[in-house]
Amino acid sequence: MSADLAFTIGGVRTEVRFVERIEPLDPASVAVFDTVTRRLFGGGFPAERSVVLPAGERSKRWRSVEAILGRAAALGLGRDGRLLGVGGGVVCDVTGLAASLFMRGCDLALSPTTLLAMVDASLGGKTGIDFRGGKNLVGSFHPASLVLVCPAALATLPDREFHSGLAEAIKTAVIGDPALLDLLEARREAVLARDPGLLAEVVERCLRVKGEICEADPREEGRRMLLNLGHTFGHALESWTGFRGWTHGEAVAWGMGRAVALGLALGATEPGFARRLAALLAAYGFRLEAPAGLRELGPALRLDKKRRAGTLQFVVPRGAGDVAVVSAADGDVAGALGAREMG
Repeated sequence: MSADLAFTIGGVRTEVRFVERIEPLDPASVAVFDTVTRRLFGGGFPAERSVVLPAGERSKRWRSVEAILGRAAALGLGRDGRLLGVGGGVVCDVTGLAASLFMRGCDLALSPTTLLAMVDASLGGKTGIDFRGGKNLVGSFHPASLVLVCPAALATLPDREFHSGLAEAIKTAVIGDPALLDLLEARREAVLARDPGLLAEVVERCLRVKGEICEADPREEGRRMLLNLGHTFGHALESWTGFRGWTHGEAVAWGMGRAVALGLALGATEPGFARRLAALLAAYGFRLEAPAGLRELGPALRLDKKRRAGTLQFVVPRGAGDVAVVSAADGDVAGALGAREMG
């Protein structure tokens, strides 16, 4: 079993423990599931101390947060109580926001059940819900004190959800672990076959990269922005499509393709690396072409949270383990959106 990890993010110590099964933490906690994770992992969790949300992006709404807050209040949960989110990125984000609000901040634990949540959403303290068509427009920073990673849970994932998480793993490798990028290339078949030991290594390496970045920049004022590789374009695509037709990971993979095209246009991305990343994303089955009927993404891009002084910031890769934040003119952005090739 992989070694445990610990990070201090924004003054909060987050312990990451690799476990063999998902179990209740303590009798006083309130657990949050979606309908799928409740069925798969809810055995042993008392129904009266559980909140079950609809599965999918539609639960990233205020009514979900209100349901969690209402259950916590009805049970008399104190500020020393704990909310436990058991699920993917949506459950982690919504439970985290509720924990940041209840009693002005109660303890939070997360048990991610998807690859995407294990490598990204469960660590770092970002919480959020979608608002007025914008992805994660309302949220807070509230790091979990405990993250329980159960690699065995990945065996339950539908293929599409598993692939969605691989996009975040590739993104993390590009940002901060060139050796992981090599591994994802060389052992693609074993990764896709969900080799348990290999996946545990992938998750741990991703968490190390993200944890170290978040320790240095807990509130995304500098280096942490690099973790948004693929997200500015990807979030705009999700918003433009009404959060239908693309999973978050698929949108991020597409967004990485657009970020590479932008980097090439600005002279920031090495053409050889652009071809390498395009080949890797294609090998893992991600869509890189512009969606049929794509309209101008300007309105959706302008909703992005990463603006500085009214100017959008984009993360572009220069090479393996080398990424940068850049500003770009509207013409360059439009060109990147319409580009047919990444390298």
